[in-house]
Amino acid sequence: MINFTGNNSFRSPEGLMEEKDKVRLDKWLWSVRMYKTRNKATEACRKGRIMINGTEAKPSREIKRGDTVFIRKLPVVYTIRVKELVENRLPAKRIQEFYEDITNPEELEKLKLKDMAFFKRDRGTGRPTKRERRLLNEIINQE
Repeated sequence: MINFTGNNSFRSPEGLMEEKDKVRLDKWLWSVRMYKTRNKATEACRKGRIMINGTEAKPSREIKRGDTVFIRKLPVVYTIRVKELVENRLPAKRIQEFYEDITNPEELEKLKLKDMAFFKRDRGTGRPTKRERRLLNEIINQE
């Protein structure tokens, strides 16, 4: 079943654009679950954290199939290629059909380094004692 949206474009129930070749960047980022809300996607665009094909992009910028999108979520810069356009939010299981993650493995390593760089305490154990803090300072200062 195809629904007429009123703006000369047809949309299938899955949200795929059948007639349009472009969709708003903030809407697409939200649809493929890069951001929890469309407002957060818009905010990231305004702050210059999103680039399309190497140029900064405004939230209203229209993207098309084949575009390369760079998403800066510190400490990593994700690189994704647009496979398919979508306007509606999709189930998490289906999002891989709409983009290809081409992020460098070195970028993904930064996530592991971030976790290893800090001393982690078990949740609910409270603040470290004076003795534990001294041991922690010794370990940090040795490196």
